[in-house]
Amino acid sequence: MTTSKRPDPTKLHPIEGYANEIYVKPSLTNPAIIVGDFTYIADSEFERHVTHLYPWNGDRLIIGRFCQIASGVEFVMNGANHQMNAVSTFPFFTLEGWDAKPPAPKDLPLKGDTVIENDVWIGQNAVILPGVHVGNGAIIGANAVVSRDVPAYTVVAGNPARAIRKRFDDELIDLLERFAWWDKTIDEINALIPWLTCSDLGKVRAELKRRLG
Repeated sequence: MTTSKRPDPTKLHPIEGYANEIYVKPSLTNPAIIVGDFTYIADSEFERHVTHLYPWNGDRLIIGRFCQIASGVEFVMNGANHQMNAVSTFPFFTLEGWDAKPPAPKDLPLKGDTVIENDVWIGQNAVILPGVHVGNGAIIGANAVVSRDVPAYTVVAGNPARAIRKRFDDELIDLLERFAWWDKTIDEINALIPWLTCSDLGKVRAELKRRLG
């Protein structure tokens, strides 16, 4: 979209007059959710898409810059997990009236932070399970259930999500990771847009090599 306005990562609504798409970062209230500039969701709010994020587990949801999150996506955090190394999985300690102490942390299947890197596209109604790490430039298909790490620039789909293909060859992926366009300034990115959106990958490869020296 060509415009005289400058991109503003602190502005909630990146499209004037349209409420059902927001930049996530300026909407956040939970300190355990960390999101980079210009990542957006196709909804009017974000935090309701993050479930079972309880402070006593100590986990965080970390999302990088320029990610595109479709409507209906859910990030399921570690609080959804139940003890599985005992006879019963019932969470007595969380419910009133039961004489039960919380299990030791080592007895709970806690998987750490959930990390989504930069320029990741997450399709509609996808579910990201606890502790998953999704690499830069990955694409998560609609309705996918992601239970394992996703390498950079890989397309995954299905339940459970499986790799469909790499988006690019290993050399181009390495060049993109090293160049890290998402960390550039707004002015630099504006100047890069012609080749960030170029379908001639040979031209893009040559430009990356030139810029990286």
